[in-house]
Amino acid sequence: MTLGYDQVGDLFRAISLNPTCEDVENALGNPSKEDMNSKTLNMEEFVPVYTKLITEFTEGTFDDILEGVRVFDKEGNGTVMGAEIRHVLRTLGEKMTTQEISACMDGQEDMSGTINIDTFCRYLLEEKKAE
Repeated sequence: MTLGYDQVGDLFRAISLNPTCEDVENALGNPSKEDMNSKTLNMEEFVPVYTKLITEFTEGTFDDILEGVRVFDKEGNGTVMGAEIRHVLRTLGEKMTTQEISACMDGQEDMSGTINIDTFCRYLLEEKKAE
């Protein structure tokens, strides 16, 4: 079974990743337009391309995480309420367990229950690296 170079981007978009054409071309080694329309990948050739793209699109960068958390900064002062972040983690997207939430929130709230967004995002990335 083979997959056309020109089908790689569609495959990734079908599994909810959204690489640009440039991302796909880079992962394929920057083939010519002719190669994009004619070459195919077998499974052995596809795995490194898959690994490169899946890693690129599943690892959040600091800016990605920061942007996502800033949505909840209602006062624009660089902080969010810990209770609101807990609620979001428990109810939206891939819901986290109470234990998972506690692990990622551990030590992040100040005495008033607020979290410094910048510090929290850096903490999350450091925890991810430690896994």
